[in-house]
Amino acid sequence: MITDVLVAEPAPCQMDADGVLRVTGTRVRLDTVIGAFNSGYVAEEILFKYPSLSLTDIYAVITYYLWHRVEVDQYLEEREMVTAQVRQENERRFPPRGVRERLLARRAKSE
Repeated sequence: MITDVLVAEPAPCQMDADGVLRVTGTRVRLDTVIGAFNSGYVAEEILFKYPSLSLTDIYAVITYYLWHRVEVDQYLEEREMVTAQVRQENERRFPPRGVRERLLARRAKSE
């Protein structure tokens, strides 16, 4: 039965233990779907790229984003900052400079 008011379902996303929002039932991150959408991909192209998603979920995520752009953009900015911090920490702990030489040296020792 159709009512006078249409109510949207919430976005099909769940936060994992690391604080990352993922499309429910998949490993696909919210920022992946929104990033593709903001890059000009339509829902069907996103589905082709991420077949573990459903078209309904993709449209629901995009709709949620369009209705809550400020909050989602804030979440995405926070995730970018966390990602940058993790990258810096990893580069501090495991300097990328000279990796090839270290690997070749390790290989030479084992031969």
